[in-house]
Amino acid sequence: MLRIEGLSAAYRGLKALQGVSMEVRKGEIVAVVGANGAGKSTLLKSIAGQVATEGEIVFDGASLRRVAAHDIARRGVCLVPEGRRLFPRLSVEDNLRLGAYARRGEANRFKPLDFVFTLFPRLKERLGQRAETLSGGEQQMLAIGRALMTQPRLLMLDEPSQGIMPRLVDDILAAITRIRDTGVTVLLVEQRLAEALEISDRAYVLQTGRVVMSGAAADIAADSAVRQAYLGL
Repeated sequence: MLRIEGLSAAYRGLKALQGVSMEVRKGEIVAVVGANGAGKSTLLKSIAGQVATEGEIVFDGASLRRVAAHDIARRGVCLVPEGRRLFPRLSVEDNLRLGAYARRGEANRFKPLDFVFTLFPRLKERLGQRAETLSGGEQQMLAIGRALMTQPRLLMLDEPSQGIMPRLVDDILAAITRIRDTGVTVLLVEQRLAEALEISDRAYVLQTGRVVMSGAAADIAADSAVRQAYLGL
């Protein structure tokens, strides 16, 4: 579904990615792991069209080079950014409905609401609340729910467990697996490395903007040398 070849990017004046090549197959959860500053967030932003890049990004057989970020989203690539980026003063319901904005005019644009409420029942209970009044975990649920309203084919998640109480982290990770089971492909950047590798099919390890290892997530998780050298575990 996604193929990246020789991708390089500078972010805020720094060389963040250097010749990154990788692929994501339809129906997978693929984790991108590495230490802070390895280039993980920049990789996701590059795919989403938010960072100037060199190299090739191909989604479903078509190049994303010179494609605007909003058009990339319309093609089915959606990024849930680090920090969630909700509309804090708008209600939960309004945030969710804004997720369907790119599909305005389509009769079924609000159809994903049923799945979002099944996935995150708390959101249905808090429809009228402003987003800023939610807990960190509930805000993350809302950010993921809003992304699902775009009806993505590739969902990219940047640190979905960040700032969440430990008891809700398992709920978020379980939701990611359920999303994959509906046919949505997932590209995951996650600070909880063990948990990320546990739910993923494959993984890429980034170090200073380069891919230094890739393979089955279970194999990378089980390799103590890799854990010590690249993941700080």
